[in-house]
Amino acid sequence: MRPYLDPDEIRDRFSKAMSDMYQLEVPQYGTLLKLVDAVNRETLDRDPDLHARLCYQQELARLRVERHGAIRVGTAKELATLRRLFAVMGMFPVGYYDLSEAGVPVHATAFRPMDDAALKRNPFRLFTSLLRLELIEDQALRARASDILEKRQIFTERALELITIFEQQGGLTDTEADQFVSEALETFRWHQQATVDHATYQALAQEHRLIADVVCFKGPHINHLTPRTLDIDEVQRRMPDVGITPKDVIEGPPRRQWPILLRQTSFKALEESIDFADHHDGTHTARFGEIEQRGVALTPKGRALYDRLLRTARTRTEGLANEAHQQVLAEVFEAFPDDVDTLHREGLAYFDYHLRDRAGLSGPVNSDTLKALIEQNIVRAEPITYEDFLPVSAAGIFQSNLGGRSDHSYEGNANQAAFEAALGAEVTSELDLYARREQASIDRLRTELTG
Repeated sequence: MRPYLDPDEIRDRFSKAMSDMYQLEVPQYGTLLKLVDAVNRETLDRDPDLHARLCYQQELARLRVERHGAIRVGTAKELATLRRLFAVMGMFPVGYYDLSEAGVPVHATAFRPMDDAALKRNPFRLFTSLLRLELIEDQALRARASDILEKRQIFTERALELITIFEQQGGLTDTEADQFVSEALETFRWHQQATVDHATYQALAQEHRLIADVVCFKGPHINHLTPRTLDIDEVQRRMPDVGITPKDVIEGPPRRQWPILLRQTSFKALEESIDFADHHDGTHTARFGEIEQRGVALTPKGRALYDRLLRTARTRTEGLANEAHQQVLAEVFEAFPDDVDTLHREGLAYFDYHLRDRAGLSGPVNSDTLKALIEQNIVRAEPITYEDFLPVSAAGIFQSNLGGRSDHSYEGNANQAAFEAALGAEVTSELDLYARREQASIDRLRTELTG
């Protein structure tokens, strides 16, 4: 039997190669990595409890390699092939995101590892959006965009061969894995040459800048890579000190003692020179640097409360600068409990349960006895980290960096069935994953009790 590499190892190699490539293409990304690393070290130094908790959860080691990227594709064929490509790296479609609700003509999923061991090895994620040509009202423009997209091939022949080899033999050898990483990177590389003339680009950009970004280039260039910070407010404050201009506001929930879900910010997209097919020179803005801070995953009850409060906050924060924006958010989110005991008691977040003292454990483990065991310090309840995304925040990042308007005619067009048909598979519910992880930890306690 030929020795095959674990998909986790291939993913680790790919994510590091992607980071190296993006640093060469966007030097400010390297500056951002250094800033995030410095802020993380300082945060851990002044917060020993956080340091201990990350060590206990085995999340400290992944902090420096943790990245997520984002790409946008134009056709069902491209999306379905990406699903096969990411499977080589142990990454699978999790979650459905309708960005039309925020005026952006795409819907998306996140390709990511799903089990705990894989996430601890390297939690690399690719937020992958599919352009929704059916939302373009101008039929002639829609047909032109469709024709352009159908003629392009975003994968190298060798990458496609290696995907097939993986599927047929159940893995890749060390040499094949290195070839795969090299060939797959070509799909996400930046190309200064547009595939269309300047007039076509302008017409598509006028409809929406994101449409031009998807349609007018050789492939789905990686438009950002995102390191994880432990203090996003401090990174936002320091970005101008290292020559980086941050976006106006931090997306997501406000600063909290116990962070929830996901907070994101970025530096403004670069204006890059473009050579158009008719030899016209121009510029395009698409690639930027993003930062994220991850908190606890919320249950459906917690998510409903978050969504309600966010809707209230959005009516009061429009047009505000970041400091005022965050102040209003904080006021609105006072209604969301900010201590771990209440989050647990009210069923607002997901937890991973660990046995502290087996000697004190007796009797059945159920929802009622679990609370008592935690209170008696027999069982430890650790909040589960949110590994996914927020559609409104993602759309806010897109709009800020593409300079596009929020087109309300796109709103209310969620269509998960159509997305899954294009993908060639169902997406996994992120809430189901968190619930299964929580239940698995309870089952483990039961086993330890009877073992």
